Amino acid sequence: MHHVPHHSAHRLSLALAAVLVAAPALAACGSSGGGGSDKPIVGLITKTDTNPFFVKMKEGATTAAKANGVTLQSFAGKQDGDNESQVQAIENLISAGAKGFLITPNDSKAIVPSIDKARQQGMLVIALDTQTDPPNAVDATFATDNFRAGLFVGQWAKAKFAKNGTQAKIALLDLNPNQVSVDVQRDQGFLSGFGVDVKNKNRIGDESDPRIAGHDVTDGAEDGGRTAMENLLQKDPTINLVYTINEPAAAGAYQALKAAGKDKSVTIVSVDGGCPGVAAVKAGQIGATSQQYPLKMAQQGVAAIAAFAKNGAKPKATAGKNFTDTGVTLITDQPQSGVDSKDTAFGKANCWG
Repeated sequence: MHHVPHHSAHRLSLALAAVLVAAPALAACGSSGGGGSDKPIVGLITKTDTNPFFVKMKEGATTAAKANGVTLQSFAGKQDGDNESQVQAIENLISAGAKGFLITPNDSKAIVPSIDKARQQGMLVIALDTQTDPPNAVDATFATDNFRAGLFVGQWAKAKFAKNGTQAKIALLDLNPNQVSVDVQRDQGFLSGFGVDVKNKNRIGDESDPRIAGHDVTDGAEDGGRTAMENLLQKDPTINLVYTINEPAAAGAYQALKAAGKDKSVTIVSVDGGCPGVAAVKAGQIGATSQQYPLKMAQQGVAAIAAFAKNGAKPKATAGKNFTDTGVTLITDQPQSGVDSKDTAFGKANCWG
């Protein structure tokens, strides 16, 4: 291992020389041929390569790799939850002598030993979108502040209902029963924004506010959203405000409400900012959604590893947070006073999927 610093310095000077020559020439040689192998290797390992969120990440990583003079190697799990493919991807990157990699962990706990192994080899590891368990198993996490994403749609709904003088009856369509961090943070953020006492901020469903009609789970999917909404409407037909974990769940909820003839009288809010979700806001099916930025996560992540390859600098977390916040924007065509938002034209220009 003792000769590594010299080797990386040599690679670095070549990479810098290549950058100084001209970006187009660099783009032309790509990652193939002798020239490409002198550039630091950066890995991207996503949960799947089919989900539009991760497709957008790959797009962001690819443009950032060109801009930062590094070679990108991409990998993905076969499906959400597939740990084994991600373990194999890390092994491949260690063998390739990569400087570091970005990962959206499929299993936040099970992947940690592989990450430890990579970091022992001197690699910089950044989690994107999803934290590892424990969060400090990686050097940095670039993600959406999911509590804030929920908070924004909660504040928007509170202002809208107050303006109309309507008493809310709330249905919450969550992810699954496992109390996953992203699920808890969005749900509790929404309720906090709406002005509900959430009791334990780390638990879904322990509230006693009479405005809450009930919770159900959706698996973050359209079918799940439809079934959950049908169940909750049977329990309480007076529901007039629906929070959903993501936009596919919102699409299912909307179908159930429409079938029950309630689509005009019920407000749906969600989180994601994918192009189909923004279109649903424009069409009036979703009242407001919080947009997150997978492209930015990946671009900033690649830039951070490129900087680390140059001078050993490690990324710093956003002030007051244990991760780097890649931002969130409330998207709605019904702005409410006192609540910052952008319209669906902005949403469409910045959406993914």
